[in-house]
Amino acid sequence: MPIRPLSTYRLQMRGDSFTFADAENLLDYLDALGVSHLYLSPILTASQGSTHGYDVTDATTVSAELGGPEGLARLSAAARSRGIGLIVDIVPNHVGVDDPQQNHWWLDVLTHGRNSPYASYFDIDWDLDPDGRIVLPVLGDDGDEPPPSYPADSPHYRAIGWRNGICGYRRFFSITSLAGLRQEDRAVFDATHVEVARWFREGLVDGVRIDHPDGLSDPTGYLAWLRELTGPQAWIVIEKILAVDEALEPTLPVEGTTGYDALREIGGVFIDPAGEQVLTDLYDSAGVAYSSMPEVARRLKAEAVTDTLESELARLCRVIVAATGTDHPELPAAVATLISHIEVYRSDYQALSAVLPTAIAAAVTERPEFAAPMAVVASALALSDEANVRLQQLCGAATAKSMEDCLFYRDARLVSLNEVGGEPRRFGVSVAEFHHRAAVRAKMWPHAMVTLSTHDTKRGEDVRARIGVLSQVPSLWAELVGKWTHAAQPPDAATGLFLLQNMFGVWPVGGEIRPSLRERLHAYAEKAIREAALHTSWNDPNEEFESAVHGWIDTVLDGPIGTEMTALVARLDLHARSDALGQKLISLTAPGVPDVYQGTELWEDSLVDPDNRRPVDYAARLEALETLRHPKIRVVAAALRLRRERAASFTDGSYTPVQADGPAADHLVAFLRGDDVLTAVSRHTVMLSETGWGETALTLPDGRWTDRISGREFGGSTLAAELFADLPVVLLERTDD
Repeated sequence: MPIRPLSTYRLQMRGDSFTFADAENLLDYLDALGVSHLYLSPILTASQGSTHGYDVTDATTVSAELGGPEGLARLSAAARSRGIGLIVDIVPNHVGVDDPQQNHWWLDVLTHGRNSPYASYFDIDWDLDPDGRIVLPVLGDDGDEPPPSYPADSPHYRAIGWRNGICGYRRFFSITSLAGLRQEDRAVFDATHVEVARWFREGLVDGVRIDHPDGLSDPTGYLAWLRELTGPQAWIVIEKILAVDEALEPTLPVEGTTGYDALREIGGVFIDPAGEQVLTDLYDSAGVAYSSMPEVARRLKAEAVTDTLESELARLCRVIVAATGTDHPELPAAVATLISHIEVYRSDYQALSAVLPTAIAAAVTERPEFAAPMAVVASALALSDEANVRLQQLCGAATAKSMEDCLFYRDARLVSLNEVGGEPRRFGVSVAEFHHRAAVRAKMWPHAMVTLSTHDTKRGEDVRARIGVLSQVPSLWAELVGKWTHAAQPPDAATGLFLLQNMFGVWPVGGEIRPSLRERLHAYAEKAIREAALHTSWNDPNEEFESAVHGWIDTVLDGPIGTEMTALVARLDLHARSDALGQKLISLTAPGVPDVYQGTELWEDSLVDPDNRRPVDYAARLEALETLRHPKIRVVAAALRLRRERAASFTDGSYTPVQADGPAADHLVAFLRGDDVLTAVSRHTVMLSETGWGETALTLPDGRWTDRISGREFGGSTLAAELFADLPVVLLERTDD
């Protein structure tokens, strides 16, 4: 029977640097840390040299580069012997097709066309080409020779230039090298899950994380089949990005999401709302009115539909016309406008039945001239299941490309808010909101994942914590930015404001800019400005602008601005560490199953991928665990070990907010799990360092309470100054019984 996770530790598996054997060598360390389950990134056979595993090329085999099925079996057995389980990330939505020679199914389809037994596995638009060939946008220009990995002289595909904006199959978002799978076909589900089924049949794993189920034709149906395959005790969490006002569909047979929603809530508690206006004004002074962001978001989503996803839009429109027998010249624009008003990834879950009609109403209100084509869309949705599905899949892809992959690289008000699952327009989270959402999670989704860092987060948790401190010193930051941009004018004011915050987030305390950090910052800047797509882009790089940005970055790093940045970091780093510890302890003790992303048990300075997938120095972490002098690993080890010892308090225990009293009560966040574990953390410590705690106190429940981190004992009404004398956080367990 699968073991229910108490906590997970995410490992990024890489054939070139981290295999099953490497994971096996870490088991003693992770056991001592208190981890209950290893959480592995995708382990099925992926493109040769893949650094992430999401480009699976053979869903029926475990990656030989990682150690094959024998390596997985050894790892599972070694983990089991220590009472540790395994969770594996699986990718049902797509497979890698960049090199057809590595993907037997795809190669067979390109070779035999519709006669291939795998033709039904892929969501191919057979009607796009007049001769029924698969249209492949794999050439630099029309007329070029296909890559040598493609079958020569096959009459079943037509290779074209990628700039045509045409693709003959559904992709993962707009990534041509990842072809969508038709998991709604039971034969496809069975074929792609034969290895997953073996893992559960042989007791090798205890659960799975599902990558982007919203991209599937029928996520609900897929998850029902998956639950049937894994059994009722398996732990299943889904990578579902929820809007702030969106609840997870309660009928899904899963334990919950992978925790982007919890990430927003936990990090948001440490954002000081008093900084909102000053930081908004600073962004406005860069030439962008922050009040225009909702309009910008809708425009970017509409542009993603009509430009980046033009091929998917054309296919949907053909389905609409076929279903209704009616065409309209404004149909594509009407669909794009409709999707721009849908503020969730997909709206066809039962609990979201009001979303689509509301979006239709908003779209027609915005563009009354689209009333007629919108009526055609509505008719198609009433008549055609395919129209519904393709609209939902297009909506999810457009949301990802316009928000996380574009707007979040433009919005420069406070970039720590620009996170997957976040909403930058919501300037933080009040304590009241946090407590209520945590209490709801405890009742409805007590076994959902809670996380702070993932392989997809735009910045690591400690980087976000430090940037978030700027909300506490907005006027100081605005003054410095004004001074710095006057001394070294960036190529674009908003771009400069965006990059300065990220540089502040990773700036070393001693000010030493090592070559590796310089290289990482330049690589990040290139990705950021291309994703923002304001002055340059991936498809059409503006070498002059990019060169100017890189030159400006070096000026910041090497000149007087760098000296002043070092001074600012020295002034604020203690507060950043305080917030980092606070959000870490909350994530480890709030309702849900906490995930520790690899290496984040010590301070880390990761930016967006691939930066956050760098190899981890485990020798340093093993030494830190042995000495327990590093504050972060002290917090992590104390919380994970306590979860293991008092499992019922966390898995089945209630969640009760605990209120402080006194002049600085707003700087303290506390809650009780069950009746024997209490978490308390401090926040907004910049002002607190000036005013002090005064007579602020926390009244503990009856009994004697011992801090698992420091070993100190407390009871009754306890002054906050005494409570936080050792660290800005405490984890108390009742020890009088």
